[in-house]
Amino acid sequence: MNKKIHLYTRPEAIPGLDRGSLVTIGNFDGVHLGHQAIIRQAMSQALPSVIMTFEPLPREYFHPETAPARLSSLREKAIALQQLGVENLLCLPFRRALAELDARAFVRQILVDGLHARQVLVGHDFRFGRARQGDPDMLEQLGHRHGFTVTVMPPVCLDGLRVSSTGLRACLAAGDLAQARRELGRPYGICGRVIHGDKRGRQIGFPTANISLRGRKPVMTGVFAVIAERADGSRLPAVANLGTRPTVNGAAPLLEVHILDHNPDLYGERLFVHFLARIREERRFASLDELRQQIGLDVEQGRRLLQNQGI
Repeated sequence: MNKKIHLYTRPEAIPGLDRGSLVTIGNFDGVHLGHQAIIRQAMSQALPSVIMTFEPLPREYFHPETAPARLSSLREKAIALQQLGVENLLCLPFRRALAELDARAFVRQILVDGLHARQVLVGHDFRFGRARQGDPDMLEQLGHRHGFTVTVMPPVCLDGLRVSSTGLRACLAAGDLAQARRELGRPYGICGRVIHGDKRGRQIGFPTANISLRGRKPVMTGVFAVIAERADGSRLPAVANLGTRPTVNGAAPLLEVHILDHNPDLYGERLFVHFLARIREERRFASLDELRQQIGLDVEQGRRLLQNQGI
């Protein structure tokens, strides 16, 4: 069983680094196979390891309107990292002071003074410091000066194509959940707390557990066959709609999960919804009765898809 992951927002708050640490840095959005290769390499070394990321992600800070949809929230990222055995997750608040820190100051203040880095492990496309002025070559030069070594990890490829967060977003948006699962090493998932909704699903015979995305733009929309995992580890077969619910003039994106065969009270619980297969795109129906009929068909197709996967 993996040890509990600890989340820190300041380098100096992490205990046990006085004799040095191994640090790896990145957005780790999605924690796909490429990220996992870096993390596993970091975890295999003798030094205590620190996984460093940022919140918000730098592109969200600089370009909030045009930044790509997130593959994973901080909580989802932490869950995936804990499954890899990570214990120390440093999430630096990405605000003006950090955004304006030049590459040399970033190394000196955070890696050297804060984390006592002896080894730094990064991906081949790593950039750091104000205006992305730092790259792996500069990091290696600064490492010689400050007493740490740098390892640059090559990309991970599947079928000759590099696994990346950008490619994974495109894969999910196209509804190719099987390929996304290959690139993640697990089904794509969204974690959130069940909130009270407008009860329309209950009124038309298909009650749902509603999960707010808290302003997050979903990387995909549609109707899916899913597994809803509760905090106690129990797994519930379900069909889910992810999107804006155009038939009822929904506005904010919402994840609605209809548990198959029974209707447990899930209000206030945190669910991790694993997306296994896409049923159809989200669309507007002429009436609630037409929507009800389509949901009935979705549920039957969802059952078949889950059965095909042995669930």
